[in-house]
Amino acid sequence: QLLLCIFTFAMVLVPEAKDQSKAAKGRRRGLARPPTATPALAWAPDDPYTTMADYEHSIQDMVRQLRNSSEPGDTKCQVNLRLWRSNRRSLSPWAYSINHDATRIPADIPEARCLCTGCINPFTMQEDRTMASIPIYSRLPVRRLLCQVPGEVGHKPSGKKCHKKYQMVMETIAVGCTCIF
Repeated sequence: QLLLCIFTFAMVLVPEAKDQSKAAKGRRRGLARPPTATPALAWAPDDPYTTMADYEHSIQDMVRQLRNSSEPGDTKCQVNLRLWRSNRRSLSPWAYSINHDATRIPADIPEARCLCTGCINPFTMQEDRTMASIPIYSRLPVRRLLCQVPGEVGHKPSGKKCHKKYQMVMETIAVGCTCIF
């Protein structure tokens, strides 16, 4: 019983004392330094349109690079380790296509399309269908065109003159692929 009592003391009370001493050391040293950079999620710019314009410009650059790519539009389920882009080096490779919607800004967004049903086995470099390649989705901010007719509730276009209005919405887009069992 004495051993059990000592063991219980060692397991319960000693770690608790260590945690308290660590907390005391933290208090003696003072609080951690405040971060030098403001966290991105907490930071709100004065002019959100500039940020959205920069974001839309970067999407346009990606679409332009995709359209001007000299690389063949390979649709084979294979890994190419000579390419620097991760979409071709992945064990679940993907290609990009352009998702076009004229009622959205940006109208063109690169979207990932999985090239394999299964995943590439890293030992054989062949497709293994015991695993599955699935898209990874992300929600991206876009502006949607709404047509509001004066005097009507809703935004369905009709033969009447409409006032174009854009509304910020989040759209789900495939941004890559990954393997699952």
